Amino acid sequence: MTITESFLRQARRVIIMVIGFMVLLIGVALLVLPGPAFLVIPAGLAILAIEFAWARRWLQRIKYLAEKKGGRWFRRTPKNRSQEKCD
Repeated sequence: MTITESFLRQARRVIIMVIGFMVLLIGVALLVLPGPAFLVIPAGLAILAIEFAWARRWLQRIKYLAEKKGGRWFRRTPKNRSQEKCD
């Protein structure tokens, strides 16, 4: 591996790290500010997961919790047919 290739790999890693942490911090700020924090935080973790295993684990955990809790939040309940009467 040449010095140029090594430099480019490190530069790519630093750029991904900076962008990922910026998006993640914006998401954390959006927890108290108006905005879609629950979309921005996973996006930041997804960017960081390109290079970092800890971010991959956090992202998997968030996906698991979203599927577990999201199913309960968005599950359609059947309408109570006894309340609907056609006269």
